[in-house]
Amino acid sequence: MIDSHCHLDMKQFDADRDVCIRRAKDSGTEAMITIGTDLESSKEAIGLAKTYPYVYATAGIHPHSASTFTINTYDALKTLCSNDKVVAVGETGLDYHYDHSPRQIQREVFARHIELASEVTLPLVIHSREAKEDTLELIKKHDLKDAVLHCFSGDLHMADVLVAQGLYISFSGVVTFKKAQQLREVLQMVPDDLLMIETDAPYLAPLPFRGKRNEPSFLRYTAEVVAQVRGISLQDVIRITTCNAKRLFRIGDVASTGVITYKIRDSLYINVTNRCTNECAFCIRYKKDFVKGHNMRLVREPEAEEIIAAIGNPLIHKEVVFCGYGEPLIRLETVKDVARDVKARGGTVRVNTNGLGNLVHKRNILPELSGLVDHICISLNAQDAQTYERLCKPVFKGAYDGLLDFVKEARHYISVVTLTVVDTEGVDVNKCQAIASRLGVSFRVRHLDVVG
Repeated sequence: MIDSHCHLDMKQFDADRDVCIRRAKDSGTEAMITIGTDLESSKEAIGLAKTYPYVYATAGIHPHSASTFTINTYDALKTLCSNDKVVAVGETGLDYHYDHSPRQIQREVFARHIELASEVTLPLVIHSREAKEDTLELIKKHDLKDAVLHCFSGDLHMADVLVAQGLYISFSGVVTFKKAQQLREVLQMVPDDLLMIETDAPYLAPLPFRGKRNEPSFLRYTAEVVAQVRGISLQDVIRITTCNAKRLFRIGDVASTGVITYKIRDSLYINVTNRCTNECAFCIRYKKDFVKGHNMRLVREPEAEEIIAAIGNPLIHKEVVFCGYGEPLIRLETVKDVARDVKARGGTVRVNTNGLGNLVHKRNILPELSGLVDHICISLNAQDAQTYERLCKPVFKGAYDGLLDFVKEARHYISVVTLTVVDTEGVDVNKCQAIASRLGVSFRVRHLDVVG
């Protein structure tokens, strides 16, 4: 895990700072970002980052202290940002709850931080409390792209705007509080690749420590609630948020090449190819390289033997799923070889496909999958051929009819067949469900930009 926002310099840690930092490391917190709130605390944060290899610092002026920002402050912060352990500018932003500094000054100082972050090419750490409209206005005015909204406390609309802007959203121990249901609803909709977690220590300790001094070792309690709310495993949350923090703050190692196998919840997914016969407008592979913290961009296509070795014991997984960033049935022989091995060892196999495998291979391939595939999920994605052509841009003529024929044939050879659609503009989900019912197969709706 990475605690993306804490205040290790504060007096609450004076008695046992070293113990707290080492306790966090021992508890599985890989790194901590200690945040500057004025010039002095920024210097102290840098000092801590120099002392501990796994601690990093930021430099900035908190909105509470915006009135202290002078003509010399910008240059002083710029100098601090030149230190190689400084990974962001901030925390800055707007706080209209306490109004310790006049609001106009807060806005001006926030804008100066945005300029500084651009000049020194570092991300920005933003604080926003009861200042939604002005925060969003400044973000959009400066077309800010490289930032995180820390300790998010806004509503769904604010989160939607931030997500559209491509900004990270970080959640603190507040999501564990019993009365934070609205915040948990926001947590559910934030895309994986924009999600981070933090403690904001020494503040906002999560349950069961609420009311006590918070510390980075408590981060796991927030991560556990995030996993529960999003319906994924704790390991998924740790991997996703750690990857995101590393990408934003440019720290540590982030996978630069695609994985062959990747685990989500209790299933193991197989990434056999990045090739596809469609160019779907909503496809995630045109937007990002990562799914649930896994890099999906293959340098080369793996051989069956490599995939089998990477799977290991298939019985430790609910199912082995051929999916990835392309159409797996393009590599039919590889899928068959791997599936045969998985089945021989008692495993369960699912294939996610666009249903154009017969057109690819110019024959009915479904008899070849009989006994090897337990469940096949076929992407219908449209209620008629015209919509399918517009959304999916297949390379084959008559692709939609070919897909429907594939579904009809699949029922004879594979025990479970599911048609899926993405709830994107132009797709009539009810009509698609009626098609699935008419064909006698299961139906599932996939949500736009929600993968895995």
